[in-house]
Amino acid sequence: MTHPETHPEQLKPYLLAFPGPLRDRLVAAVLSGEKVSTTGLLAEYEAEDEELPEIGERSALIDSDGREVAVLEVTEVRVLPLGDVDLRHALDEGEGYASVADWRAGHETFWHGDEMREALGDPDFTVDDTTMVVAERFRVVEVRA
Repeated sequence: MTHPETHPEQLKPYLLAFPGPLRDRLVAAVLSGEKVSTTGLLAEYEAEDEELPEIGERSALIDSDGREVAVLEVTEVRVLPLGDVDLRHALDEGEGYASVADWRAGHETFWHGDEMREALGDPDFTVDDTTMVVAERFRVVEVRA
């Protein structure tokens, strides 16, 4: 019996924040198992003409140096208003937040930053309770050296 050759699949990159200290902290939190959820802006997907992640989809977690450090699998995707994000999701982001208010303050700082506003093409971008976000859960299926 012959077996077809197996080729490693080309995984799309999974990018947390922008390259630098924040991405480094988030990648470390994923690798340690502390971070199992993340939140993105629906507007960011729309600005980049990017499809929403699907359950079961696998991606390559990329560090600030552009290296693939792990393979992640999406386990849940919810599109909801920012005001509806719950404590479980905020805690599972693995960034040390003790409340939804703390989580939101940290995310607003990021979303209102110059890099995000530039990525969205809107220098005055701000979020409120009605801003649609993509709340995603994932698991690490492989850690790469």
